[in-house]
Formats: sequence, structure tokens, C-alpha cells
Amino acid sequence: MKILFAIQGTGNGHLSRARDIYPELCKYGEVDVLISGIQADVEVPFPVKYKLYGMSFIFGSKGGVDIGLTAKKLKLFKLIRDINKLPIEDYDLVVNDFEPVSAWACKLKRKPCIGLSHQAAVMAENAPQPEKGDLKGELVLKYYAPVTDAYGFHFRRYTNNIFTPVIRREIRDITPTDNGHYTVYLPAYDDKALVEHLSHFTEVQWQVFSKHNKEAFSFKNVHIQPIENNAFIKSMASSTGVLCGAGFEGPAEALFLGKKLMVIPMQSQYEQQCNAAAAAQIGVPVIKQLSRKYYDKIRWWLLSNERVKVNFPDETTDIVRKLIEEHAPQAIPQLV
Repeated sequence: MKILFAIQGTGNGHLSRARDIYPELCKYGEVDVLISGIQADVEVPFPVKYKLYGMSFIFGSKGGVDIGLTAKKLKLFKLIRDINKLPIEDYDLVVNDFEPVSAWACKLKRKPCIGLSHQAAVMAENAPQPEKGDLKGELVLKYYAPVTDAYGFHFRRYTNNIFTPVIRREIRDITPTDNGHYTVYLPAYDDKALVEHLSHFTEVQWQVFSKHNKEAFSFKNVHIQPIENNAFIKSMASSTGVLCGAGFEGPAEALFLGKKLMVIPMQSQYEQQCNAAAAAQIGVPVIKQLSRKYYDKIRWWLLSNERVKVNFPDETTDIVRKLIEEHAPQAIPQLV
């Protein structure tokens, strides 16, 4: 059986999760990988057959998506050409992690496309939503990468087809420690803003991983370094707490490691607003932005030792097998 595993390349969570999903898919057939997008910083340890430009949301420097730069970077004719050229008919099964090129290629050619993503869980009936709705954000989640059936990941199992997070093996196998520092990943803020605000809290050391700088530097108690997977894992695993955006994989990994966690959802990014609502529901402190207005809440978090306890069992093998059983049962005998 030929399987196309299509992965969103905007942000790092999709690729981090794919590290553990890919080898499970390989048990059932020949797997080709497609990645589209231009905003990821994580390398993958498997071959990529299709590396496409896709359609990415560009992080800004003041806490949100840069709508103007996102529009400027959009190559609509290239996107349409890639959708039409992708030989989607060559595959027996398409597994899609919020990736638009393969999703729309399937839709145009009336081929099933099976979602395996966090976004599928965000839009589920019982999943938490922010108090203020966002019609445009909902439409993006619904139509950016349309699928015919979906399996999702979230902090809790809100439906039968929603599972707890895929925690990559690198995180599951590490023994967490506490060296007293705080790990920071806020890609929607530039280094100037991070230094300005974090240096105000002189009682702690901040290890910041930046999308905006290729050289490491320090200012007082704020230590900036470029994003590198192993360095980030080491910093997070040995931290007291993690301050990050309201993505999904990063907060989930911090919770799994038993770290104090505070999240700041990106502005004008509806998915992160939904994630923040779900995180708050399980007890994670949330602030709307990194600004002086929230200094008291940040200081309270630093002084507190409260940690949210979670149970994220390793279900990746079972999830992929369920997907195969329901959508490509002919592949099951290959395991015998």
C-alpha cells in the first residue's frame, strides 16, 4: 500500500509529532512524506519526497500573526499549480496533518483525505472555545486543509476520535530536572520586546529560544539563543517552568515533564485562542499578551509552585492502527 503523509510546515508542533507518527505508518506500507510551509525550525529524521512552498502564516514581532507579511508571502498561483500537479491519485491512503496542498488536491479529485491533527480536535463539538468568537478564524480552521474524516489530539479526550497529545520519544525518554531557570519560546515577539519585559523579573534566569536571531547573546538575566531542537529539549527538561505561546505540542510537552507552565496566545490566531481556553480549563495560567499590564500575573506565576498534573499515555501505535483499520483495512495483514 502507498501512503502519503502530508505535514504542515508552519510552526514546529506538526513536525515534532510526525517524528513518532511516521514510523508507525511505515508498518502498513510505503510512505511518502509531503511538507509544505516556510516557518518551521525542526528537522525531520526521515526522507521528504515533496517539499512545497504551501501557504504559511508569518509570525510578527509584537505578539501575533503579521497579516500584511502573510499576504505578501502568499504565492497563490504557485499554490494552485502545486495542488493540480500533486499526483494524489498514486496513493491508496492520504494522511494529513493540517496540510493544504494535499487536502485540496484530494478535494478536487474527490479522493478521501484523513486528518490526523490537533486542528481536528480544536473544532470538535465539545472542545473549549474562547469567549469571543472569530468567524474568520473558524473558517480558516474548517477550509484551510479540508478532510473527509479526522482524528484529533488535545489536552483532553472530548470525543471518541480525540486523543491526548503525541509526546515525541525524545521527551518521553528524558528524565526531567530543575536547574532553576525558565525556558521561553514566544516566536511572535522579537528579541527587543522579550529582553525589555523579561529582564524586569530579575530574580530568575530566562533561557529564550528566538526565531529572530541567529547569534546567541545575553542581556542581564535574559539569555537569547537561536532555535535548535536538542538545546531546546535540554533547556525545557532542566527548567523550573516554561513560558510559551498557546500552540499545542510545546505546552503539552512542558505539562508532560511536570513543569510550571504559562501560555500567551498569539493575537489574531484563532487556534491559539482556542488552545488557551482549553489550557485554562485544566488549570494553566494564561495571559493575553507580554506587556506591563500582566507583570503582576507573571510575578505570581514565578512565585507559585503550582503545577498541572496530566496523564498523556503513549497511544501513537493504537491511534495509527485505528486509522488504518477504519480506512485501509487491507493493510493490516502486512503485520502478520
